[in-house]
Amino acid sequence: MGRKVTVATCSLNQWSLDFEGNYERILKSIEIAKTHQAKYRLGPELEICGYGCADHFYESDTLLHSFQVLRKLLESPVTQDIICDVGMWVSYRLLSVNMFLPSCRKILLIRPKMLMANQGIYRELRWFSPWNLQRNVEEYFLPRIIQEVTGQDTVPFGDCVLSTKDTCIGTEICAELWNPRSPHVNMGLDGVEIFTNSSASHHELRKANQRVDLIKSATTKSGGIYLYANQRGCDGDRVYYDGCAMVAINGDVVARGAQFSLGDVEVVTATVDLEDVRSFRGELCQPLLFLSASEHKPCRRVRVDFSLSACDDVYLPTHQPIIWNFHTPEEEISLGPACWLWDYLRRSGQTGFLLPLSGGVDSSSTACIVHSMCVLLCQAVKDSNTQVLSDIRRVVGDDSYCPQEARELCGRIFTTCYMASENSSSETQNRAKDLACQIGSTHLNINIDMAVKGILGIFTMVTGMCPRFRVNGGSHRENLALQNIQARVRMVLAYLFAQLSLWASGRPGGLLVLGSANVDESLTGYFTKYDCSSADINPIGGISKTDLKSFLLYCTERFQLTALTRILASPPTAELEPLTDGQVSQTDEADMGMTYSELSMIGRLRKISKCGPFSMFCKLIHIWKDLLSPMEVAQKVKHFFRMYSVNRHKMTTVTPSYHAEGYSPDDNRFDHRPFLYNTLWTWQFRCIDNQVEISVLCAHD
Repeated sequence: MGRKVTVATCSLNQWSLDFEGNYERILKSIEIAKTHQAKYRLGPELEICGYGCADHFYESDTLLHSFQVLRKLLESPVTQDIICDVGMWVSYRLLSVNMFLPSCRKILLIRPKMLMANQGIYRELRWFSPWNLQRNVEEYFLPRIIQEVTGQDTVPFGDCVLSTKDTCIGTEICAELWNPRSPHVNMGLDGVEIFTNSSASHHELRKANQRVDLIKSATTKSGGIYLYANQRGCDGDRVYYDGCAMVAINGDVVARGAQFSLGDVEVVTATVDLEDVRSFRGELCQPLLFLSASEHKPCRRVRVDFSLSACDDVYLPTHQPIIWNFHTPEEEISLGPACWLWDYLRRSGQTGFLLPLSGGVDSSSTACIVHSMCVLLCQAVKDSNTQVLSDIRRVVGDDSYCPQEARELCGRIFTTCYMASENSSSETQNRAKDLACQIGSTHLNINIDMAVKGILGIFTMVTGMCPRFRVNGGSHRENLALQNIQARVRMVLAYLFAQLSLWASGRPGGLLVLGSANVDESLTGYFTKYDCSSADINPIGGISKTDLKSFLLYCTERFQLTALTRILASPPTAELEPLTDGQVSQTDEADMGMTYSELSMIGRLRKISKCGPFSMFCKLIHIWKDLLSPMEVAQKVKHFFRMYSVNRHKMTTVTPSYHAEGYSPDDNRFDHRPFLYNTLWTWQFRCIDNQVEISVLCAHD
């Protein structure tokens, strides 16, 4: 009958500028799609060069190598008898255009991106310009290396769709789906039946449902088939692309890929019935289609002598709607950063991780993420993932090694160390040791007192002064300096052991140092600059303390890590001031002057709601009305902004962190704000004080 089509979409773990690896993964995905009898294959955004090339997009080499890869794809027999959507970029009219190339041994059209992502972590307008000529199509002269293969001088370039013998295919690219004026709306009204979206959409906690809802709604109102492809993995930066390739029809998802996976190539195929789209539209959309024809310029169609369906497909079964079960935030923390860490480790050429493990919530969360990574790796090996096994053997330096369980693998690639001082308690030391034993890491106990006293001895010898802690009669300045020197000594020792501990045991390679500062502490700068929060990478730097506590509760049950129970029951502390009767007297929340839950709320208002001091106060007097008076709210807000502005400079050197929250203060890619402030905030705080006075007068009246 010629009405059922089998289509393929995919998630690829591409790596910026890894042209060889990217080519091989693209080719493999096409092979898998053809094995499943698909006639159309969709790939992620900029899959040839990798999405995260950043300022490498300014380099002519990036463009040259992209076209070289495209030529190899066109020459390969694998790309015959299938339409392949392949993403790369071109320079056109002195503009860099983020583009999409459907190909079938010839380039059928170039569809440039029309709406750019330029918010949050995205800066596409730095390198690209959108094609804003709706329904406009021009001729693009192909470079000579492509002409030699296809025999074409030019191809259609612009806002157009692909018309096969049996259907019509229109393309969206990534951010266009999220825009209020998504191209699929007018394309659907103009009769386009299959929409495709090539994406590079990163993972954030609690984000997946938004993406799925948008894709379902794209075909709920006017019908159609929607294919979504996405990048996967760490392509060289702070984000993790979480896959979720899917196929939807008439508002229902009928096929989906994994959100988190260690596989480099995942292909999702589905067989769908074009008549289901036509029937859906027949009753629902006739008035809309009539209006569209009279009010809108029709899509330019590029005709291709190719059919997606077969002549006799009566007995070909179609995919039915499925239910999408979303991960909980705790599961997302367990999976996303773990996959990101593995990509970073295997691509960095290092042989493992080292973590200063304090026995607190933050460092324990980082340790649990590494343990989760080892669980995922062992499961992938059991599932016969040869790429993962090959990478594990290369990391551990043993071509015959095959991990049997997570604890054993953890012992091979993960070193933890407790760095004790005279201000450390035996309780935290025992908690760290117990957790290390349960996850299987190689654990070290290091005493830093000798190093600290040596440095202070030099200071005393030079100045003739000996600083003291506050409890011993010292000033605030002395107290802070003595805390900071302990923290910075830990950083120096962490890097020393990361570089030489394997050498000392006769093993090759070095270790990556992991950080464990959470997003709330970064907001207020509650850490020492260049202390053990300074690391190579930090898997929890974009995660709130509240979410980390929930994550550890999840790990207690999921991985049977009973040591976490005592860690969760203990108040967070830096343990940098002297003990009182052998017990810890210093706590993080007392030092910061606010709770972690309060910080989380303030962080979201500052970044996501874009609040300055005054507007934040105006919102919080309602949010916290049952807990705090307007005067107390004012004190909290002013205290936060003083701490934030005094410590903002620390964000310029913060360890690269996994981006997981919309209120991350990461100065390098996400949160572009000054790092030198007038910390008095005189005008802003005066506005707050005026409102407090008004509230007091109203209360008296």
